[in-house]
Amino acid sequence: MRSTRLAVIAMAAVALLAAGCGNDSGTSKSSGGSDAGFTPPKISALQTLGQGEGQVNLVAWAGYAEDGSNDKTVDWVHPFEKATGCKVNTKVAGTSDEMVNLMKTGQYDAVSASGDASLRLIAGGSVAPVNTNLVPNYKDIFPDLKMKPWNSVNGVAYGIPHGRGANLLMWRTDKVKPAPTSWGAVFDANSPYKGHITAYDSPIYIADAALYLSATQPNLGIKDPYALDQKQFDASVNLLKQQKNNIGEYWSDYLKSQQSFKSGDTVLGTTWQVIANGLTADKAPVKTILPAEGSTGWSDTWMVAAKAQHPNCAYKWMDWIVSPKANAQVAEWFGEAPSNSKACALTSDKTFCDTYHAADEPYWTKVHYWNTPISQCLDGRKNVKCVDYAKWTQAWTQIKG
Repeated sequence: MRSTRLAVIAMAAVALLAAGCGNDSGTSKSSGGSDAGFTPPKISALQTLGQGEGQVNLVAWAGYAEDGSNDKTVDWVHPFEKATGCKVNTKVAGTSDEMVNLMKTGQYDAVSASGDASLRLIAGGSVAPVNTNLVPNYKDIFPDLKMKPWNSVNGVAYGIPHGRGANLLMWRTDKVKPAPTSWGAVFDANSPYKGHITAYDSPIYIADAALYLSATQPNLGIKDPYALDQKQFDASVNLLKQQKNNIGEYWSDYLKSQQSFKSGDTVLGTTWQVIANGLTADKAPVKTILPAEGSTGWSDTWMVAAKAQHPNCAYKWMDWIVSPKANAQVAEWFGEAPSNSKACALTSDKTFCDTYHAADEPYWTKVHYWNTPISQCLDGRKNVKCVDYAKWTQAWTQIKG
């Protein structure tokens, strides 16, 4: 599944994003705006849906296009092929950077992009605007997932929301006392759990530190953890350098993280709900919380290639994967909240959507979804430059030493 959710972002890719930026405007996620702070290339959306071309080539996270080969009971690809006549060819990508590079080749029709990749794909001209009128199931997508800064620009939709999840704080209840309520538990320089704390292995984790500082050092003025000026960025990096002394291991493979918590090598740190569920099934004594400061998280988006060779099949796939039944299947298999509001009635586990807070809008207001930091501050500031993702990548290398 989501084994390596993010990795080092290529310098050239970020340079391409910067080249696509044409103004200094921007709107923060919390405001519900969709101005990403740049002017995308002029690419038209598909206007009418025609006959399928017989196949569709996808770039996807593992677990997003299951055809029964991993588990014969888990298959929403073959029913799609039978219903549409579009054969699905899937290239599984391990990182967002890999997705961006694959989409540059022009060999793929659609991609399941995360927020750290979507703006780069848009700015680089790799993906086209999406005509949501051609995706009937779009009407049932939770409203708070539509037209957001990572899936739209200047009021134009660039994708169809697939699912979402939060980065939670997890701890071993038999070893960590009292129960933590804040991310301060993982940033405490004098933590009694030194060497047994874990953190997510990605430059985007800098946003987690920024989110914590936004609550604990309000004088820094951090409004959006993905929009950091130099002073805010330096404070976040310094906090992570301090934290490194207490880190036992950084993780990107969710199965390895699960095993580390199970064995007790790790007792405290960042996690996903799917990891917690696996540990609970294994009867490991763990609990999770969305801390007082809120958290970072992800909202993935299906996007169509600007030069898709099979655009009609791509649109048919997007409509299929967010249809109630298929969206319920992929959400349960992958371990995330579905995007279609009707999917919850079709999950095999009738408590699934409650566990993943699928329809709990107040819960999601506390989650700052991954976005791509660019020099035009995403929080709307125009009198200062923000630190772009190329520098986040450089800093992450230094943080890990």
